[in-house]
Amino acid sequence: MIVRLLKLFFPLLLIALPTAPASAQSAKVFKALPQYLDLQGRHTLSPSLFERDAYQALLRKNPSQRSGLRFAIHWKASGAKEVKLRVEMRGALGKEPTKAMVEKTVTAGRTSRKWTDAALTGDDYKKFGELLAWRVTVWDGATQLAEQTSFLW
Repeated sequence: MIVRLLKLFFPLLLIALPTAPASAQSAKVFKALPQYLDLQGRHTLSPSLFERDAYQALLRKNPSQRSGLRFAIHWKASGAKEVKLRVEMRGALGKEPTKAMVEKTVTAGRTSRKWTDAALTGDDYKKFGELLAWRVTVWDGATQLAEQTSFLW
């Protein structure tokens, strides 16, 4: 008897409970991949993921062969026409802590996922040093919509 009443009233209870309003704007950062760039601005020598990882290991071991740092960001934002991707980095040049930030304004799709690159190159990269921690955020104006951080952030 009690089981029947629960089966009957449980769906009604779920319908009657107030629900939180859906956000007009939602975003998510699925993945952020920091990748070194070689002296020609390449992060890999071929389209193979295995080759990319091997080349990144080579660049990690040989800082003199690097010209920059690139973040490949896999993200999604709905409800906003244009968003800003911000990559904040903490590093070290010798024993001195360093900070850097790269921002990129991009158009958001309705439900599509996108890959966007943001790079730190040139003198800014030379002044930055070694990457220790990072944070990627998605912004709509002054409102932060999504975030992904490295373990050490």
